[in-house]
Amino acid sequence: MVSVASYNIRKSLGTDRRRQPDRILEVLGEIDADIVALQEVDRRFGQRTSSLSVENILNHTAYEPVRFGTRPTSLGWHGNTILVRKGIEVVTHRRLTLPALEPRGAVLADLRVNGATLRVIGLHLGLVGLWRSRQARAVLDHLHKLEERLPTIIMGDLNQWTTEGGCLAHFAEHHHVIAPGPSFHSSRPILSLDRIITSLDLDVEAAGVHMSAQAKLGSDHLPVWARLKLRAPQEPR
Repeated sequence: MVSVASYNIRKSLGTDRRRQPDRILEVLGEIDADIVALQEVDRRFGQRTSSLSVENILNHTAYEPVRFGTRPTSLGWHGNTILVRKGIEVVTHRRLTLPALEPRGAVLADLRVNGATLRVIGLHLGLVGLWRSRQARAVLDHLHKLEERLPTIIMGDLNQWTTEGGCLAHFAEHHHVIAPGPSFHSSRPILSLDRIITSLDLDVEAAGVHMSAQAKLGSDHLPVWARLKLRAPQEPR
C-alpha cells in the first residue's frame, strides 16, 4: 500500500492573502502521504525562488524534496516538484517539457517504495483545452518511449473543468482516472481540477479531498489524496 497526494500550493499564498509557507507544511503533515506532487511551488518571476525552503521541508516535515529546479533557489520545474517520505529511495528523476503557449512542464521520478519501484509524474496543465490535450499526449508519449515499464502514478492540477472528455479522455485510454472530489475553490469547492491517474496495475483503495481548516486557508486549491495498492501479477495459466 502506498499513499499519495497532489497539492497546488499557489506559491504558499493563502486565501487570506497571506504568504505562509509554514501553513503549507502543516497541511502536508495532516495529509501524511508517502509521496506528494506539488504545483506552483516556486515564485513566478526573478530567480524563481521556492516558496518552501529545502531546510524547512527537511526540518519540519517527514519529507525530502526531489530537486528539479534549474536555479540554486528553485525547487521545481515550471513550479512542479515531488516530495517523498524520508527513507524512500529516488532511483532516477527528470524534467519533461510540455508543448504550450505559456511555459509548462512536468516532473518524473522513479521511486523505491516498500520493495517496489513506482514511477511518479507531477504536472500542471494549461488553461486552454487544445493545449491541455497536447500536453496530456506528450506525457503519455514520453511514458511510452521509456524502456522500462513501471506502475505509474500521474498527479496534478489538470485545469480540466469538465468531468470527462478533453485531456481526461487521453489519460483514460490506458489508465484509471481518479476524481477524488471537488478541490477548487478551497473556500467553496465545486470544481474537480486536481486529479490522480494510475496505470492499470494499481488498485485504488480509497481517495478523497483533504478539507481541514488549515487547508482551506493555505491555498485556493485543496489537496487530493489516494491510497493505492499494487496489483499482484497473475499466475500464468
